[in-house]
Amino acid sequence: MRKPIIAAAILLASTALVSGCDKVKQAVSGGAEVKDTAYPERVFWGDTHLHTANSPDAFAFGNRLLPEDALRFARGEEVTSSSGVKAKLDRPLDFLVISDHSDGLGSMMDLYNAPRIMITEPHMLRWYDMMHSGQEGASRAAAEIIDAKANNTLPPELVNPEGSEKRMRSTWEKNIDAVEDYNQPGKFTAFFGFEYTLMDGGRNLHRNVVFRDGPDKARSVLPLMSFGTTVPDQLWDYMDAYEKSTGGKVLAIPHNSNMSNGKMFMLTDPSGGPMSAAYARRRAAHEPVVEITQIKGDSEAHPFMSPNDEFAGYGTAGWELGDLMMVERTTPEMQPGSYVREALKRGMQIEQRTGANPYKFGVIGSTDSHTALSTADENNYFGKFPVVEPSNHQRALEAQNLGSRQGRFGWNYLASGYAAVWATSNTRAAIFDAMMRREVYATTGPRMVVRVFGGWDFTAADLKGDWVKAGYARGVPMGGEMKAGKGKPSFIISALKDPIGANLDRVQVVKGWVDKAGNSHEKVFDVVWSNPETRKVSGGKVPTVGDTVDVNTATYQNTIGAPTLATVWSDPEFDPGQRAFYYVRVLEIPTPTWVDFDKVRFKLTLPPEIPLKGQERAYASAIWYSPAA
Repeated sequence: MRKPIIAAAILLASTALVSGCDKVKQAVSGGAEVKDTAYPERVFWGDTHLHTANSPDAFAFGNRLLPEDALRFARGEEVTSSSGVKAKLDRPLDFLVISDHSDGLGSMMDLYNAPRIMITEPHMLRWYDMMHSGQEGASRAAAEIIDAKANNTLPPELVNPEGSEKRMRSTWEKNIDAVEDYNQPGKFTAFFGFEYTLMDGGRNLHRNVVFRDGPDKARSVLPLMSFGTTVPDQLWDYMDAYEKSTGGKVLAIPHNSNMSNGKMFMLTDPSGGPMSAAYARRRAAHEPVVEITQIKGDSEAHPFMSPNDEFAGYGTAGWELGDLMMVERTTPEMQPGSYVREALKRGMQIEQRTGANPYKFGVIGSTDSHTALSTADENNYFGKFPVVEPSNHQRALEAQNLGSRQGRFGWNYLASGYAAVWATSNTRAAIFDAMMRREVYATTGPRMVVRVFGGWDFTAADLKGDWVKAGYARGVPMGGEMKAGKGKPSFIISALKDPIGANLDRVQVVKGWVDKAGNSHEKVFDVVWSNPETRKVSGGKVPTVGDTVDVNTATYQNTIGAPTLATVWSDPEFDPGQRAFYYVRVLEIPTPTWVDFDKVRFKLTLPPEIPLKGQERAYASAIWYSPAA
């Protein structure tokens, strides 16, 4: 339920957050230069992982929307989806990266539109006929193509770089033109990018590649294909060559890691040997941010590694069964290399041994939508592919098959997530630079405003003054590194509810550390929560916030929880001799899931194991502490 009065109050509070910043007017009309503020005054919302009809799997599964449609939708305009449903965001996004798959970029569209008489390769002809037989046949074709990619059995026409360069160049040029046309510095930022579809069998090791630069530099390269590779080194070589030849900048964002079967965040290098400091530094330099949540599940934490964390395991159901293709079942031993919290701990273990941390990254959310519609709202969920847009009333119950393999269902997918970036302006340069310095956070969809600073002398009195200015002057923001200081580290933490969303349950600090023997540990601290006068800590736990969800109407009431939560917290168990990280997790009160909205809208009868409500959340990038050398 939306509360206009509360929403207005939150918007005023959000403005107050930056009241101490030196305001700099941004000229955005007539091509005038956009001026950066002295330090970030506001958070910008976006999606770094969106697919259009130019992605072969998206096209085969029914997507007919082009980059222009995706950009219009992200800017807040109404579009008609591929299945004929009107689609519009409640609120526009601030930025977007169209990250179509580089492997086979534009290929399925070209195959579909080609004269049949010109197709001679048997596999290609089979897929052509399947796509033209209707959506069921097209979906089977897509499944076969994904399976062939995972098993390196694609026909040469799709693999051969020379043979596909002309097609890719044409698609890339059109994409560049569309992105540049819709880029409006100061108002809406459109980035050039692509998805590097790295696979090791069925293990998902994809990366989204984002360019900081304008069209001239982007045109000087083509998206890099991943055929024949199982490690990211070739991508990093490509990035180095681009920066050297153009003077530009580019970064890579590892895809949601929950289906990598332990390969995304290994303790070793790809050969299985000890990871060197040089390799660790190279990965950290190229991949400053990772995707922690998206449609295909959430990768923050898993109960297997975090049994004492009552909120671990959000969005893991179904995704913990196996890799992307369900070729290889997931075993418990694989899990640590697939989740972000474990990666943060592993990074410090490697740093303690080598002096370099490969996993000192920030976190964002994004959708990975293949509908060209960047929406992470539960009541506006358009699904992973057009075949499961709202026009499909049974989408929550459908098995998500790849060939004959089963194991995941429509309800396992999340309406998630978004990237939140604290930047000095809404421009390519400022947003890119914020990602490089890791001053970013993720949400599962709601637009909560979260800010964190770490330092050595923050007290509760700081919250009464211009604490944002104090945070930058005397500490470091999320994503920063704290060097040794006096006393215990303290953190200024503030969270504001989504102005049109649910109240907040609690704010937690997740701490990870490595002892002198090289063993990693973690602990979750409840640091501030709603209704503290009635929710007293018992047995070391804060009682549940309550539940106002009516699953029969897909509604909730903001009669519990709090619109804002803020505190200054100091680590009571700090050991100055141990490496540590601290990140903030913010939980909303329970709200209906997209499945519940479908249940009510389409009058469905659903099995009892399907969750109809949950607590959406935000994850801030960590702040690290390193002992004095």
